Amino acid sequence: MRLLLTLLLASAPLSAHAAEPLDPAPRTAVISAFPPELAALEAATVDKREYAAAGTRFVTGTLEGKPVVLFLSGISMVNAAMTTQGALDRFRIERIVFSGVAGGADPALEVGDVVAPERWVQSSEMAYAREVPGGFAPTPGLTDGRTNFGMMYPRAVTVTRDDGNPEDLKDFPVDPALLDLARRSVAGLTLKRCAADQCLAKPPKVVVGGVGGSGPVFVDNAAFRQYAHDVFGARVLDMESAAVAQVAYVNRTPFIAFRSLSDLAGGDPAGNQFPVFLKFAAENSATVVRAFVKALP
Repeated sequence: MRLLLTLLLASAPLSAHAAEPLDPAPRTAVISAFPPELAALEAATVDKREYAAAGTRFVTGTLEGKPVVLFLSGISMVNAAMTTQGALDRFRIERIVFSGVAGGADPALEVGDVVAPERWVQSSEMAYAREVPGGFAPTPGLTDGRTNFGMMYPRAVTVTRDDGNPEDLKDFPVDPALLDLARRSVAGLTLKRCAADQCLAKPPKVVVGGVGGSGPVFVDNAAFRQYAHDVFGARVLDMESAAVAQVAYVNRTPFIAFRSLSDLAGGDPAGNQFPVFLKFAAENSATVVRAFVKALP
């Protein structure tokens, strides 16, 4: 009998260890991809306390009078999904706010503008099709009907939430209440117009609505920029927001992302402007996020 019990225990699946809770207070998660994007927000946070878990540094404190936990997602989709889920497992997060830079895909937008899309699409979720005479032949059943970019055919993303039912989604929604608050909180906000010795021809603006696109690709290609705007409706292109939106959707956590244009994703007239306007754009995004956090209930 003892031998049988030992064999049964040895063959039983091991239960996963729950992540250790680090802080019980309800907080807003404020996320950026890499240090230049988070610097201004962390500098404005008071009563800070640091934690470390799974390779991520978390900073709790108060930003604009509201309890927050700040952390870096890391660059690109897998890092962003992993760290966001890790934060949800270890903190009592009531909503997620992303702040960072992006490439502009909408010709109506310019460097320095800040965009808060209402939906996020994974713009590099693709099936790479077989080349045949006269074009490409995607594998049947692996595409979702949206127009292809050469051999690249868009695919929906399959997700499963706690009800156990798989869903095929072409994009992930932003929380409507947070979008409404974004519209109200940015009214009359003044953004920076100059980076070092370079000033923009027009004052930057804040735009709420439309679509954002994310993928594990730094886009600096005019043709793909045009494609993303025409097919997905993308106004901005980044490397993290849609991954965080997916994690938020699965965990039923309200989410919004603010992205300031550091470049035009290949539409820049004389070379990509990301190195020049990175810090400037990050600070404009942080300005908008601080106004938004201040307006939270």
